[in-house]
Amino acid sequence: MSETNAPATAALSAPAGVVVAESATARGRRARIALRGLQVLLALFFGIASAVPKLIAHPSAAESFEKLGWGNAGMYTIGVLELAGAVALLIPALQSVAAMALGALMVGAFVVQIAVMDGQYAATPIILLVPLVLIAWARRKHNAELLRLLRLRA
Repeated sequence: MSETNAPATAALSAPAGVVVAESATARGRRARIALRGLQVLLALFFGIASAVPKLIAHPSAAESFEKLGWGNAGMYTIGVLELAGAVALLIPALQSVAAMALGALMVGAFVVQIAVMDGQYAATPIILLVPLVLIAWARRKHNAELLRLLRLRA
């Protein structure tokens, strides 16, 4: 048997449910790196560009939340949720859950933009929702690991 066929043969003969080599191909490695880069970019966006203005009560953020009638409490709550989601996007066991939670937040932001803000920035949450759905789907296997960890603690 040649060395080039050895990894493929080993992967085929592995017991069911055992991962021999994640992304053994160059294409798979590139995809994994691109996905991780996307997660980092989204974490930076949600953490710095979105959460920080809310948490420091920047006038632009405060004005928007006053228009909504949510005041400072709503602004700080959304800021904390975005910051928590940004951090969780970088933690392997929480990546999929974080992407789903931030996606739900973006669906809410879209609804608010359409219903209250006359759709002025309604495209932004939808644009952010697309990569969040991709991350949630691609990292879905981490949900089983998270459940296992939670069951061990219970």
